[in-house]
Amino acid sequence: MPHSSGRSGGPKPRRRNRRRGRRLKTVDETSAGGLVLDRLRGAAAIIGRLDRRGRLLWSLPKGHIEAGETAEQTAVREVAEETGIHSRVLRPLGSIDYWFVAEDRRVHKTVHHFLLEALGGELSDEDVEVTEVAWVPLGELDERLAYADERRLVRRAVDLLAGSELPDLVNAARTEFPVPRELSRERTAPRELSVPREMIDSGAGGHTAEDGAERA
Repeated sequence: MPHSSGRSGGPKPRRRNRRRGRRLKTVDETSAGGLVLDRLRGAAAIIGRLDRRGRLLWSLPKGHIEAGETAEQTAVREVAEETGIHSRVLRPLGSIDYWFVAEDRRVHKTVHHFLLEALGGELSDEDVEVTEVAWVPLGELDERLAYADERRLVRRAVDLLAGSELPDLVNAARTEFPVPRELSRERTAPRELSVPREMIDSGAGGHTAEDGAERA
């Protein structure tokens, strides 16, 4: 019997997979918040949120700009909602942006940050998105804040307020901005804070998609 020239017994050629991954819709989001300062103590109110791995990450309060709001109005509102502290805007600190993926969307978020002065209120973590809130001395924020870009904003604020000398910060702030009566009473002592050392990088400004989703 003559040999067949067919290749039925050999390996079949692989089909080329022409299916392409679904392209995510790209959206832009804008938020505002900032560094709210108790000038009597030289401390700032920051918020802690648990990430997906159960780590408590500390950051500056912020949130979405609502229809009809200016960025400054949003910063004041979000600080009050997330920390319980009433404040006023002193000046812009700068804007940061990052990317993350959430609900089948690729989100480009821009956050406008301001330097704010605390006028009254008490620390509160009643916001459902906030795990803890705390007053933290400005000199400790560089170690406590989880994100490098926010740490850079804090350094800028320190330079704006009192030059580059941290020991003179409180006195300089008291001289330039009198402390409101509401802040003259004793504050609750800052809580013991803990930030995973791996989150405190050497100054890199980038964020992974997961980082962005956690801080969104």
